[in-house]
Amino acid sequence: MTTALNIVWNPSEGIDLGFFVIRYYSLMFVIAFVLGWYLMKKIYLREGESIEKLDTLFIYTFFATLIGARLGHVIFYQSELFREDFWSVFLPFKTKPHFEFTGFSGLASHGAAIAIIITMYFYSKNVIKRPLLWILDRIVIPVASGAIFVRLGNFFNSEIVGHKTTSPLGIKFLRDSIKPDVAMIETKTNNVNDAYHQIATNPEYAAILQQVAPKHPAQLYEAVGYVIVFFILFFSYWKTQAREKSGYLFGLFLVLLWTVRFLVEFVKESQGGIEESLGLFSTGQWLSIPFILAGLYFIFTAEKKINSL
Repeated sequence: MTTALNIVWNPSEGIDLGFFVIRYYSLMFVIAFVLGWYLMKKIYLREGESIEKLDTLFIYTFFATLIGARLGHVIFYQSELFREDFWSVFLPFKTKPHFEFTGFSGLASHGAAIAIIITMYFYSKNVIKRPLLWILDRIVIPVASGAIFVRLGNFFNSEIVGHKTTSPLGIKFLRDSIKPDVAMIETKTNNVNDAYHQIATNPEYAAILQQVAPKHPAQLYEAVGYVIVFFILFFSYWKTQAREKSGYLFGLFLVLLWTVRFLVEFVKESQGGIEESLGLFSTGQWLSIPFILAGLYFIFTAEKKINSL
């Protein structure tokens, strides 16, 4: 459905199987890890590495991503949780002001990146017995592909949206703009999904829909950027000699991916965090700058071969 040139975005929570709902965000995570495993399998076969070591890599990366992303969000964006509701940092529910299952409602890619790098050090030393930069140069390919699906998951969840816009690219994110209880009150409906559906499709609620401002689909902008990053890394590994330069692909990944993040942040709504005290840039931009600088360092020093852990 469109209003003028603006799409009204009101997806269902997921794929309803009757006895279970597969949420789109969770599905995107699953796709990201399955595709990542497949890509690394191809790389390991090419490099003559044992596929058995791939299972350990999958486990390491899975937990590093979840734990790092969660801690990163709390540290960089919501540090007050450590003192206000400590258990909600590590568990998928909140205890204050009352107990409620929430899932992990905050995950930060910067935290996931740091955790993956640290975890890869232990993996390279204890499992694969290769230099750290060897595994980092290769794992960035599936990580870049995974980033695409994470942002698509954000899009389905109507989260991490952009600023208001009058451009044809603007999207009306109903679930971002109208709180669930307000939607049910306005439509006199007890089911939140029915309430949003009524607002999106029923002419009776056209006035409410008219008040929803179109916003930049920042998640899609970022996902498209990550598609480009992925193909550059994929091509560089398979079709050039870039993989022979220790740290080059890792550095290229850091520069490209975090530059995309830095640029898209200009159209994103504020997520809070350290930007409140530092100003000038958003929290996401401030956190991206060190990654970009580190990436440039690895690119320009990549000719030096690493022979030891």
